[in-house]
Formats: sequence, structure tokens, C-alpha cells
Amino acid sequence: MGEHTVASFDEELGHVDRLIRDMGDLAGAMVGASIRALLSSDNALAQRVISDDAIMDARQRELDDRAITLIAKRQPMAQDLRAVLGAIRMAGDLERIGDLAKNIAKRVSAVGQSATPRDLSHSIDAMAQMVLAQVHGVVDKYVAREPEALQTLRADDEKIDVKYTSVFRELLTYMMEDPRNITACTHLLFCAKNLERIGDHVTNIAENAYFVMTGSQLPPNRPKLDETTQTVSAE
Repeated sequence: MGEHTVASFDEELGHVDRLIRDMGDLAGAMVGASIRALLSSDNALAQRVISDDAIMDARQRELDDRAITLIAKRQPMAQDLRAVLGAIRMAGDLERIGDLAKNIAKRVSAVGQSATPRDLSHSIDAMAQMVLAQVHGVVDKYVAREPEALQTLRADDEKIDVKYTSVFRELLTYMMEDPRNITACTHLLFCAKNLERIGDHVTNIAENAYFVMTGSQLPPNRPKLDETTQTVSAE
């Protein structure tokens, strides 16, 4: 491959990387805004999150188009091919994070019709901050090419699973203590599950990014610590 061709390939691959960063920034913004809207009953902010999903979808389509064109024109091999295919996979997970943030935003008006216990709001917010740190961190570590940090970040999803189980149990308690809480808590239960799923997509991104950088797979998926199934059975 000639020097000019190599430079052109690197430039095109750099553009794909920038799209990943843009999608990561948008995903983080959507998750953060959806939680602020949920906890403050801000319907206008929720609508902006819902609208932003169209932008996320457009960016994913642009990345897919560029990546496919890059493969067709340059026929990359080895690490270059891993980088292109990895970007497509990561973009898919980022797009799903946007969908999950949109799903949270869609429940804002329903939750806002009922009073949310203050302690429960703190718990949801604490879980959201953990998830947000993961979303921002995974793209930063990918751009910085820090595979060891990605391995640590992937392992940290365990903390989100533990927090989700805690929030789930709190929600059940509030519903059992006062039937008037059932509607709001049911919606919050779905929101908490969406946050937990966002953590799972961050794990997928970390695994793909690690493979792009090293050519090696991370160890098999660690055991999930979501104990909500056992909680339901026990109840």
C-alpha cells in the first residue's frame, strides 16, 4: 500500500473513530438528561431526549456507511479490519444505549403524575451516576487506546448489577407498604432495568474495543449479579 493510500486510509479510519466518540458523547448526554427529566418531572427535557434518538440513529447510519465503504475500497486486513468491524459493533451498542435512554424519557410523564419517595429518587440517581461514569469512560478508554483500563471498566459492571438489585428491592418494599406507590414504582422499575441494560451494552463495547486493540478476547462473560429473579421467587 502506497504512502498516499495509507494516509488516506488512516484519515478515513480516524473519521470513523470520531463518529464513535460523537455517538458516545450523545449517548452519555441522553442518559444524563433522561434521568434529570425523570427525577424532576421535566417533560420538555424528556421530549428533547426522545428527539435526540433520531440524531443517534443518523450517526449510526453514517458510521455504517463509511465503514462498509472503507472495507469495500481498502480491503483492510488484520488490525485494520478489526478496527472497522469493531466500530460497527460498538456503534450498534451505542445506538441501543440511546434507545434505552429514550425509553426512560418516555416514562417521565407517567411517573410525574405520582409522588416519588425522596429516598427512592436518591437511589435511582446514584445508579444512574454509576452508569453514566461507565458510558463516558468506555469511549474515553477506547479513544485513548487503554486496553487494561477497559478490562477494569468491564469488571465494574458488577457494581451496577448490585445497585440494580438494591433498587429493585426498594421498589418492591414501597409497593408493598402503600398500594398508591404501585404505578410510579412500576415505571421506575422499568427505568432501573433500562439503566442496568445500558451497563450491559457498555460491557459489550469494552469487550469489542479490547479486541480491536489487542486481537485477544477478554475472558468469558463474568457471572451476572442481578438477583432480582431470586427476589421475585422469594417474595
